[in-house]
Amino acid sequence: MLDGTPGPCNRAWMLSEAALRQMIADGSIDTVVVCFPDMQGRPVGKRVTAPFFLEHVLEHGIEACDYLLALDVDMEPLPGYRFANWDGGYGDMVALPDMSTLRLLPWLEGTAMVVCDLTGTDGSPVEVSPRQVLVRQIKRAAAAGFDIKCATELEFFLFRESFEEAAAKGWRDMHPHTSTIEDYQLLQTSREEYVIRRIRNEMLAAGVPIEFSKGEAGRGQHEINVTYGRALEVADRHLVFKNGVKEIADQCGRAATFMAKWSMAEVGSSCHIHASMWDMATGAPLMADAADPAALSEVGRQFVAGLLQGARQLTWMWAPYINSYRRYMPGSWAPTAVVWGMDNRTCGFRVVGRGEGCRVECRVPGADANPYLGLAAIIAAGLWGVQHELELPPPYEGNAYKAADVTRIPSTLVEAIGELETSTIAAAAFGDDVHYHLINTARQEWARSNQVVTDWELSRNFERI
Repeated sequence: MLDGTPGPCNRAWMLSEAALRQMIADGSIDTVVVCFPDMQGRPVGKRVTAPFFLEHVLEHGIEACDYLLALDVDMEPLPGYRFANWDGGYGDMVALPDMSTLRLLPWLEGTAMVVCDLTGTDGSPVEVSPRQVLVRQIKRAAAAGFDIKCATELEFFLFRESFEEAAAKGWRDMHPHTSTIEDYQLLQTSREEYVIRRIRNEMLAAGVPIEFSKGEAGRGQHEINVTYGRALEVADRHLVFKNGVKEIADQCGRAATFMAKWSMAEVGSSCHIHASMWDMATGAPLMADAADPAALSEVGRQFVAGLLQGARQLTWMWAPYINSYRRYMPGSWAPTAVVWGMDNRTCGFRVVGRGEGCRVECRVPGADANPYLGLAAIIAAGLWGVQHELELPPPYEGNAYKAADVTRIPSTLVEAIGELETSTIAAAAFGDDVHYHLINTARQEWARSNQVVTDWELSRNFERI
């Protein structure tokens, strides 16, 4: 993204149905991954043989158990959901391919992938599915005359151990791929090119328009930037990218993690979200003031004001796990201040760019965020500001980490759950069923964490208490 200029059309990298049929006929493709995002933002689904995909799935979709939207990160069914539960028998959903997402997966031989929308067996949309949650917010924006364009900047750590070796060690004594901070360093990152080069090039071939890669502020930490686009397209790319990084690293005998904070001795991994508003009818950019391209327009100011008002209420959608809140440390590049600034990285919301490139960067989300829910929260809060014509306070100047008189985002998962439960923005934007589904997902994550005695508790309390 990130000069704000519209990127080149990447449709040439995507697969058409005609191209898929030809590649199946000549034996280039024998498998189609049919998937959809779960509540954690991971692709789940089935590997379908190519003939069966053409003969059945392309037109009718494929069934999947509805419990896939009621699981924790360990794939354990969780109680408390209205949508899917034991009393309801855990029935089927239908995954219908969105053929605009059809792409090759170059790192998996003979394999294409398509992302699906979920319906019930009666054909009605599954409103609580993350992709549908985002679709609803996109439609709300369109009804108000806005096209929302976004980008997600993902950071991750690369390790010398494989995933199997890391698990066998209990994820202790891990070795980041480099022993020094490699932010913008070319010598250090050259040593990781056998992995990172594959990621850049194979993502391009998979229809994910990569701009560049760079070392980040941690040992073994990387950021790979993807050209911006419309919100749903961006979320789908994010899904492919994050899973593909792990698959490529695994093939190279290495492990990669998108944990928000894998070690308190290292910086966290973020997922900064950039967003801008465009006129749905004319395609004109709306964020910058026409008379002063370096300043926000009136509607742009209202959009940012909505983000400020929604920041605490919707933090869980950007930080969904216990570990997410380990990242929010003063001076750690993970802003906690609910303020905005002009190109100020200490603020939770940073406005950058001019003219068409003018946009707001939400710096709160971690790399562990579900992209569909994270983007839905951005749109919901921004629209709230526009619809209520909220006034934007002056930009914050100086170091917002040190500010004693500013609002902060929740510092714990428990605090974030409380904000989500009472959120007027979430209730209005998502509706009761979706709001309840999100709250229960958050509550169950907290409940699971309370069923574990950690190593820290044992070492601190076993003898000393």
